[in-house]
Amino acid sequence: MSRAATGDHSYPLRKSDIPWSGSPSPFNAQVKLADGRRVAMHYMRGKGLFVQDYSPRAKGWSKPAVIYKTRTDACQGIGLKAKDGTVAAFGDFAPWCADGEPPMESVAAVATGSLTKWDKHLTRNFDGWEKIAVAPGGKKVTFSRYSKTLRWTKAAGFPGAN
Repeated sequence: MSRAATGDHSYPLRKSDIPWSGSPSPFNAQVKLADGRRVAMHYMRGKGLFVQDYSPRAKGWSKPAVIYKTRTDACQGIGLKAKDGTVAAFGDFAPWCADGEPPMESVAAVATGSLTKWDKHLTRNFDGWEKIAVAPGGKKVTFSRYSKTLRWTKAAGFPGAN
């Protein structure tokens, strides 16, 4: 489980340092929660996947925190979905992935409540998740690609998680 920074929301919103001509960049993602909070994710070259949360009360962003650390190249696209206070995300990595090579590392992550603790699950040698479904109430999240699924529950987290 990764822990994101908490309390201090005086930081600017960070963006990926991976060059991209066009807008929006597939190396950044952002989602808004019903209570006005926001979650943003970005890839940093040679470092991994990072998250920040926005506090509407403080009118600022938290310090960037690493969700998944890797030196491997990021693939294009971050999946990010929020529903009923639960935020779910996925990101993929592999050598030359942004140039079209298939992912070798696919990380799924889920946070609830204060968004400071992220449960995560790594799948290796997999083409990456395509869809995220958050059940009503935010108590269950399903990541899927074709017939393969990965489930997270608020009660138990990911299967096999410590």
